[in-house]
Amino acid sequence: MNISEKGFFAIKEMLYKIADDQLILGHRNSEWTGLGPVLEEDIAFSSMAQDKIGHSLAMYEILSQMGESDPDTIAFMRNDDQFHCCHLVEYPIGEYEFSLMRHFFFDMAEAIRFEMLANSTFEPLAMVARKIKGEIKYHTMHAQIWINQLGAATEESNLRMQKALNETFPLALGIFEPGTHEEILAEEGIFEGEKALQDKWLQLVTPILEKAGLQVPSISSITPSYGGRFGSHTPHLQPMLEEMTEVFRIDPSAEW
Repeated sequence: MNISEKGFFAIKEMLYKIADDQLILGHRNSEWTGLGPVLEEDIAFSSMAQDKIGHSLAMYEILSQMGESDPDTIAFMRNDDQFHCCHLVEYPIGEYEFSLMRHFFFDMAEAIRFEMLANSTFEPLAMVARKIKGEIKYHTMHAQIWINQLGAATEESNLRMQKALNETFPLALGIFEPGTHEEILAEEGIFEGEKALQDKWLQLVTPILEKAGLQVPSISSITPSYGGRFGSHTPHLQPMLEEMTEVFRIDPSAEW
């Protein structure tokens, strides 16, 4: 299918938010290296972080092929107001239960997103989505195992997981902040849209959490944490970017 000019710009907007989410959360998850509560979790979060940064590279490469800058420039030469990530991925790792609940909410959404994008009429994205969705399957398996174990283990673990759920749920809803070209994406068969994704996500995560003894807030009572898709971010993002890009910015033309 031929993509219209409006569809072309809609794809770019979508790719930036997907890639930025993956890059920032990949960096955050990497901060668990050497700090995991057990060795296996140290390795698991490090491995998932590497996957996410690889996924962001795949999106940035498509953007570069569409006329944007090269992936390194896109990733390392922007300030926070030029990023399109959701607020959920920006927060420091916090306690383990916060990172685990963030991991669960985000990766369940990404699994559905890439399943949807695997059928996109924009073939370069569909090809990448078909590869990525297989990798994310292991991320969601990891998240579900720990949600089940910690939610139903002890009174303390249940309380801590419930607190993390309450903290991250409004942030997680920000994943689905509508873009400016939702109708175009749907009309041209590129992507069904954030509302469709959110509905599928809620249907998937709610029974998993309830089975683990956790209560999911009513969505009607929650104000989603919006703004990230349009460059309005938490105070946590810019300091993280400065740390992440420090070496690259010393000499952007250097070859490593």
